[in-house]
Amino acid sequence: MLNIKDLHVKLEEEDKQILKGVNLEVKAGKVHAIMGPNGSGKSTLSYVLSGRDGYEVTGGSAHLGEDDLLEMEPEERAAAGLFLAFQYPVEIPGVGNMTFLRTSVNAQRKARGEEEMSAADFLKEVRARAKDLKIDADMLKRPVNVGFSGGEKKRNEILQMAMLQPKMCILDETDSGLDVDAMKLVSEGVNALRDAGRGFLVITHYQRLLDHIKPDVVHIMADGRIVKTGGPELALEVENNGYADILSEVA
Repeated sequence: MLNIKDLHVKLEEEDKQILKGVNLEVKAGKVHAIMGPNGSGKSTLSYVLSGRDGYEVTGGSAHLGEDDLLEMEPEERAAAGLFLAFQYPVEIPGVGNMTFLRTSVNAQRKARGEEEMSAADFLKEVRARAKDLKIDADMLKRPVNVGFSGGEKKRNEILQMAMLQPKMCILDETDSGLDVDAMKLVSEGVNALRDAGRGFLVITHYQRLLDHIKPDVVHIMADGRIVKTGGPELALEVENNGYADILSEVA
């Protein structure tokens, strides 16, 4: 599903290497979590995979299935099935939530050579998905994320993910700023999308999210590399002991 080999990335505006040889393979149907100290390169990895400006790939590769992600525009990556849920979702004043969702869904369907979804089918689908995430009709009518609480913004992103049905979902610190109830709702939305044809990469600081979204594999990232990989017990080790023991062991 996602195959990253020896990925090196630096900031475009300054000669600062952020990723220093990331190797990662996420198979379809699997949920991988990445944890690590601040500044280890976790969010940079998500930005580079999704095509954000400001980064220069200086070596390595990243593929989504057979597609070379690094050769594609951001919208092409999205149409190929890549989705990024932001740590801080942006507000889009003047663009209605429903308009945004329907335009996004149909743009991707068109890019894949599929028929656009009719207004009636879209309405039926979005209402059902929104109900599962406890998103009320008022939220659907408002401009994208404008005036939304932190929890509402994150639920709105999971709604986008549910509507777009991506192959590979990257969640960049989706738990940041969420209270327990909101995190549980968001996690339930993610778990509802888990299936054999979809992969997840969950970037987080905290074990508490992984209590709800149970990963198959946990990676520890430090200084631009993945330094240790294990099962869910690795996240518990970090929660109990911090990163110091792992980092000294790797060193």
